[in-house]
Amino acid sequence: MNRLQLYLCLFVFTLISFACSLCSLFLDAQASSAEVSRGKYLVEGIARCSECHTPRDGAGNLKYEVRLQGARIWIKPIAPIQNWADQAPPLADLPSMTDQQIGVVLEKGTGPNGEALRPPTHTYHMKREDARAVIAYLKSLPVLNAERGATPGPVHSSRLRNLERDMTSHRYR
Repeated sequence: MNRLQLYLCLFVFTLISFACSLCSLFLDAQASSAEVSRGKYLVEGIARCSECHTPRDGAGNLKYEVRLQGARIWIKPIAPIQNWADQAPPLADLPSMTDQQIGVVLEKGTGPNGEALRPPTHTYHMKREDARAVIAYLKSLPVLNAERGATPGPVHSSRLRNLERDMTSHRYR
């Protein structure tokens, strides 16, 4: 085999590898879109997360413009329940937990560090694929800046620190 044939074989091999890479990227993008759609179905249709994690107006209606941005818990127990949470954390873009931590919550039905979830939090034991779909959907939602209204914006480190503090304080425990 002479050098020209060798270079030609290497070039063809490189082209095939590149084409396979592009195909896998394209297929992953499609799967990601399907995953986000599945997550939306689970979050909004099945689990109805907005009922607790979305603020309400004075009439008790959900404020969809700030959907899943965190809210006061509107239901109260008839008899006192120790450790009842009065605030639901924001879920849009998952600003207060890593993917691994929210995966633990959704798959194992415990807090991100293995602790018991506070009532009235629902306990889930999802399949890994469903938990990943929920995470993909929640991460696709924008975090809203109070200063600019309902426009997406970055999560500032001070907001992230406050969310982390709140998740470990009595408000969410």
